[in-house]
Amino acid sequence: MEELANTNPEQSTISSDVTAHNHDNLASGPSDHDGIESKQEIAGEEVRSILEVIAATGKFWHDWDKLKTMLSFHLKQVLSEYPEEKMASDQQNSFLGESYQELVKRLDDALNSFLEGPPFTLQRLCEILLAARNTYPNLSKLALALEKNLLVTSTLTICTDPYPPAAMQTPNERDNGTEEPQQPPNPVPNGGDAMVRDRDEIMAEVEADNEDEMTIDMDAFEDTVRSSEPNSVPTENS
Repeated sequence: MEELANTNPEQSTISSDVTAHNHDNLASGPSDHDGIESKQEIAGEEVRSILEVIAATGKFWHDWDKLKTMLSFHLKQVLSEYPEEKMASDQQNSFLGESYQELVKRLDDALNSFLEGPPFTLQRLCEILLAARNTYPNLSKLALALEKNLLVTSTLTICTDPYPPAAMQTPNERDNGTEEPQQPPNPVPNGGDAMVRDRDEIMAEVEADNEDEMTIDMDAFEDTVRSSEPNSVPTENS
């Protein structure tokens, strides 16, 4: 009995420590979850910015294994935005001809089948993934377009040109407008409006002078015609 009495305080101490530890975990849980979500959001923005560069240039600068992981991540994210993802299995089979999970796995396997480099349709793949909801109203049409561009054999090689400077900025920098403001193609200097008005006035004066000259010429022409009329009228004797 004494041994039990001696062990009970230790057990109660351990229990209190476990309870406190669990409480700390619960207290820190939401903040950790928020941090994971924010990291995923940032990662999603970075992946999207990389895909935008590829869609615009048709070239890629990243290691293919890393880029393939990015494409797989974005592919699954885009597919999950369609309502078919939340349908019951029988509805998915009715709309897609297969389950949603089977469709995702089939497309992801096709992407991962490229070992040496990306398919030569990489630019088109990025274009599709970046504007999927605007272009393809349902998941079956999107899947067909993606599959069409993944069922190829030719691949691309990594680009050795410098990476586009604008693309090196983070999404936050682009949103905050850290880029230098672009000057208009034909800036108008100070007093440009006055110069335009002066030019218009000069053109008006030139047109007025031309009208005066034309009037003088017409008057001279009429005088010439009148002076020649008597010579052209035959006399009665002739």
